[in-house]
Amino acid sequence: PLALGLYTVNAVYGDTITMPCRLEVPDGLMFGKWKYEMPNGSPVFIAFRSSTKKNVQYDDVPDYKDRLSLSENYTLSIKNARISDEKRFVCMLVTEDDVSEEPTIVKVFKQPSQPEILHQADFLETEKLQMLGECVTRDSYPEGNVTWYKNGRVLQPVEEVVVINLQKIVDKSTGLFTMTSSLQYVPTKEDANAKFSCIVTYYGPSGQKTIQSKPVVFDVHYPTEKVTIQVLSQSSTIKEGDNITLKCSGNGNPPPQEFLFYIPGEAEGIRSSDTYVMTDVKRNATGEYKCSLTDKSMMDSTTITVHYLDLQLTPSGEVTKQIGEALPVSCTISSSRNATVFWIKDNTRMQTSPSFSSLQYQDAGNYICETTLQEVEGLKKRKTLKLIVEGKPQIKMTKKTNTNKMSKTIICHVEGFPKPAVQWTVTGSGSIINKAKETKYVNGKFSSKIVIAPEENVTLTCIAENQLERTVTSLNVSAISIPEYDEPEDRNDDNSEKVNDQAKLIVGIVVGLLLAALVAGVVYWLYVKKSKTASKHVDKDLGNIEENKKLEENNHKSET
Repeated sequence: PLALGLYTVNAVYGDTITMPCRLEVPDGLMFGKWKYEMPNGSPVFIAFRSSTKKNVQYDDVPDYKDRLSLSENYTLSIKNARISDEKRFVCMLVTEDDVSEEPTIVKVFKQPSQPEILHQADFLETEKLQMLGECVTRDSYPEGNVTWYKNGRVLQPVEEVVVINLQKIVDKSTGLFTMTSSLQYVPTKEDANAKFSCIVTYYGPSGQKTIQSKPVVFDVHYPTEKVTIQVLSQSSTIKEGDNITLKCSGNGNPPPQEFLFYIPGEAEGIRSSDTYVMTDVKRNATGEYKCSLTDKSMMDSTTITVHYLDLQLTPSGEVTKQIGEALPVSCTISSSRNATVFWIKDNTRMQTSPSFSSLQYQDAGNYICETTLQEVEGLKKRKTLKLIVEGKPQIKMTKKTNTNKMSKTIICHVEGFPKPAVQWTVTGSGSIINKAKETKYVNGKFSSKIVIAPEENVTLTCIAENQLERTVTSLNVSAISIPEYDEPEDRNDDNSEKVNDQAKLIVGIVVGLLLAALVAGVVYWLYVKKSKTASKHVDKDLGNIEENKKLEENNHKSET
């Protein structure tokens, strides 16, 4: 590099300065020397080297003590470059006949420290000119320049809005500069999140460079311009029993800490922090809620609906009725919205609402009337009806000969609630039969069954008893040798009637034939005995009548 047509060496502060002697070594060289020139032009010699004796001498110059080195080719090196080394140095080569000189200019550069924004304002207020801070960068050479930025854009000075002052101070002992730039600024609300920074521009050996500070964000204070009220709730809807938290906020910075809350039914506003809590709210809490600043300015409002759901079941609880009775049931709903109602019986959802015009045992059970508001989470009501249908024991007995013809099955069909206890006895002997088997008790009905093989005709008694009554029914059972099919368990009533009708028809035909034969015999006998007296005829008639009675008794026994 050349400065004013002279050879220039650029050095970095603290590094070694190397200056070659840019002269050709002449013949007959005696020695070489280096000097620098004072500002007034007077020389100061600092190094000497003989070409014959090869020895080097350094002049006693305090600034360069122990810092100089002169090589065989007369290149001069200066360690630990300083700002004071910025001089005009001259290389001299001396012969007997001539002295040659070649000057070199030394320039020293020092990179400044990273800029810092110091003495930062605690906060900024809008519409007010105030000191934002100072940008400080130290130990620069040559002196640099400081520029302020906001959000990456240069802040240009504007009277009464952006005021920038730059101070440069040099350290006399080192010659290094410290630059301090202060910024006065009138912030706006939009500066709340703005990033302020500063950049120092300086010169180095290779040209112009920059270093940027860390950005700084300031707390900007501005007044509230709008108030907002909110309902804080875990759900989008509110129901009776919930807690309501109202939050009032202002868009100022710092935000207001106190507000006035206006509650339905309250004549005056309630002074509170930014939140107001209502616990276990009822349906009468529905209405318009407002909040404002404590000076009653800037008000906002919102409407709250407290949903409710009432259910009335008639009758409810445990209800006991008799079989055949009527029972009206009603489930009445009152709610803030249309509610969905459904019935459950014994954990099974019913298709229709229960209605009892004549109660049966299968109507007994646990009924639940349940209702929900689908749009309101958690709003559900239910009430229960435990229906008990009682009835006195009713008995029907059947018998049949089993297919193996070795035994007979006698069944006692029982209805009633509470479940009757069943006992079998043999009429006459009074002995109790303990080998009965019972079917499952379902809808107030079950059967008790015994299997016997009687050697002679017997009468069996079935006794059914619960808390309401004791019922007794007996049934005649023929000996095992006489088959019986009068009321088989699995045969319907029509078949039973057909069997009975056929038996009656056969008996009638037999009786008719016997009577016809008897009448014919009497007529013939009267014809032969015409000569007998009337009294004798009467006696004979009476005798015939007695014989007829005996015949009828015999016929009756046979029918039985």
